Amino acid sequence: INPIWLLLHMSVFSQSFSPCGRFLAAGNNYGEIALFSLSAALSPDATALSQKPVLTFTAHDGPVFSLLSNDSQLFSAGNGEISCWSWSELVKKNAKPLWTKRPNYKSSLEIPEINAMIINPRDNSLVVGGGDNNIHILDLEHGVFKSVLQGHSDYIHCVSVREREAEILSGGEDGAVRMWEFGVFQSCARPQYGKWISCLTTDSDWMLCGGGPSLSLWHLRSLSPTSVFPLAGCQRQAAFYQDMILAVGEGPFVSHCLLGGEVKAQIPCTPQSLNTLQINANSTEHRVLTVGGSSDHIDVFTNLSYKTFSLSF
Repeated sequence: INPIWLLLHMSVFSQSFSPCGRFLAAGNNYGEIALFSLSAALSPDATALSQKPVLTFTAHDGPVFSLLSNDSQLFSAGNGEISCWSWSELVKKNAKPLWTKRPNYKSSLEIPEINAMIINPRDNSLVVGGGDNNIHILDLEHGVFKSVLQGHSDYIHCVSVREREAEILSGGEDGAVRMWEFGVFQSCARPQYGKWISCLTTDSDWMLCGGGPSLSLWHLRSLSPTSVFPLAGCQRQAAFYQDMILAVGEGPFVSHCLLGGEVKAQIPCTPQSLNTLQINANSTEHRVLTVGGSSDHIDVFTNLSYKTFSLSF
């Protein structure tokens, strides 16, 4: 296949910063993970080469839907499998997985995509959601899947953990957000867009969720929406940042929203549509926002009000 065609049709689905904050891993629709050196790209002596990967390797047969790091490892999720990589080995350009595991699916023929992962710090488990409508809990210490949470009637797009309560939340194609301690609530519907929930994030007593429904801010104790954000199209990822909310989805921009519901700014990006937004909190020296989507370019913001440069596969 023509490499130019591959680049033209590339999408970046997932990103994760290294524990030291000096590297960014990004996963694409071809099953590749690229490792970028942020310290090189942000250096005053940076060249065009500094914005290219220091390592690119094939991690999965299908797209890399989700990437996540803990204090020493990178987890990647594709169709029906999760692989674990050592950050210290990846930085030495050794791309050999420590392990690859499949959740306990009902049938060996089933290969559901794994759309979302998050670590529950309370019991050091990996919470995994995807195409079989279930949440699988992987005990990271013993390397075994220890439980399954069943309740969604369609596939799961996103998972979150409220750290203080260690409570798992999930959102899916069925339009429900499930709080696994307390039950289910529905979101702020926009029937013309569909009902699915594609993004979900929490910050103590607050939750952001959206997708087909408008992105909305909820107070979790009262289970009521406090703000609905007037953003067009589907939002695919959102994050709390300082006293703001950052969101990306359909459209070539990062939306900056105020907690009260106002859209303060929309900052232009290279990809026409965005899938992933990450804030590097692991290193003050390399504190950046990175966004990726329907392009081989990942935009880097050192200042939230404009794109500084782009990394590219």
